Amino acid sequence: MDREPLGVIGAGWVGLVTAACFAELGHQVTVRDVLPERIAELEAGRVPIYEPGLAELVNRNRERLRFTLSIGDVFEDARIAFVCVGTPALYSGDADLAAVWHVLDELPEFEERSILVMKSTVPVGTGEKVRHELDSRGLAHVGYVSNPEFLAEGTAVRDFTNPDRVVVGSFAEADGDAVAALYAPLDAPFVRTDIASAEMIKLASNAFLATRISFINEIANVCEVTGADVVDVARGMGLDHRLGPHFLRAGLGYGGSCFPKDVSALKQLAGNSGYHFQLLNAVIEVNELQKRRVIGKLTKHLGELRGKTVALLGLAFKPDTNDLREASSLVLASRLLAEGARVRAWDPVSLEDARPLLRGAELVESVEDALRDADAAVLVTEWKELRALPTPGNAALMRNALLVDGRNMLDPDAARAAGFAYEGIGRASSVLRAVGEADVPEPDLRA
Repeated sequence: MDREPLGVIGAGWVGLVTAACFAELGHQVTVRDVLPERIAELEAGRVPIYEPGLAELVNRNRERLRFTLSIGDVFEDARIAFVCVGTPALYSGDADLAAVWHVLDELPEFEERSILVMKSTVPVGTGEKVRHELDSRGLAHVGYVSNPEFLAEGTAVRDFTNPDRVVVGSFAEADGDAVAALYAPLDAPFVRTDIASAEMIKLASNAFLATRISFINEIANVCEVTGADVVDVARGMGLDHRLGPHFLRAGLGYGGSCFPKDVSALKQLAGNSGYHFQLLNAVIEVNELQKRRVIGKLTKHLGELRGKTVALLGLAFKPDTNDLREASSLVLASRLLAEGARVRAWDPVSLEDARPLLRGAELVESVEDALRDADAAVLVTEWKELRALPTPGNAALMRNALLVDGRNMLDPDAARAAGFAYEGIGRASSVLRAVGEADVPEPDLRA
């Protein structure tokens, strides 16, 4: 059954997932973007974003999806339009709302009641500013609803169709009702609230998840100096029903398009309001230092890194995405190159995206090519292909079979049995065989 037509402004990751999923629910959806090359690709049947299941969903619903460069096309039939534009962080830590204001500047003249639905992550108070702008431009008949997205890269289609909750904040109850009705087929819990609270729910959720990640990474660092195993510690913590197991995996820290930006935005929002959010300052600092701890592990075993070859296995900030924003691999590669090491990197989907970002690194097409004659390998992204990494053949490819498991993905005993000297995060170090521990001071991780 066909449902009411919808508009989506912004054909990025959030916009495409939103459009494709609503098309799957039976809506005709017009998707607008400002990049001609992106619209051309989509019209040609190519999805320029790697997200499991998204290309199939777009192609299955091609008759319900229309792609355009004109914002006027969005409102030809649709009276509800989702704003899914980028709001990247500025150097100050504030969110850049230029794309949001650009949407308002481009709104066509129309007399029928219409609703702008903000999917983009924006600072608390943005809705009030947008409402003021709409009213001052004679667009009081344009409603405004905050409907933040809670999609995780790699599982975005599933997250949309099986949400933990749908948050709808509105000035006018009828506008909120209209947006909530769109999600009725999903049978999800609803949180109906005011605009400011809806905006804060998104920022607070991501900040809390980031806090859990930084907390377990600090526990991992303490485990390393006390002999405890953070994997066992996290499992024991996660069985407490008050805590749960989610986001208690120690590793190289969080990255991607959401957590770093949203944590910084909430910290900045608090600072602009006169409140010093000390906890979030610590969360950010722990996350930045965590990415650099690998350098200390490599130096401990190899000594000076100048002239050494280090293989980085995985470049995307997490598996099942080609997103390199705030990825640990970028920090590691730049630090290794600065130390004089040779960097060889592999990723199953992100090599072309990484090419302009990893100048000076050698990008290779296979794990074996990355390992060949390397002095160390760092597992950066937990791609499923890397589960088969610990084999005697792979260990024999390396000059020194040192493996730093930055995601605690592998079984340490299996890695050691295959001939690797294994280092995890918050786990006991290998009894070294081929690689001798170097008697060098710990590097300054703040550099």
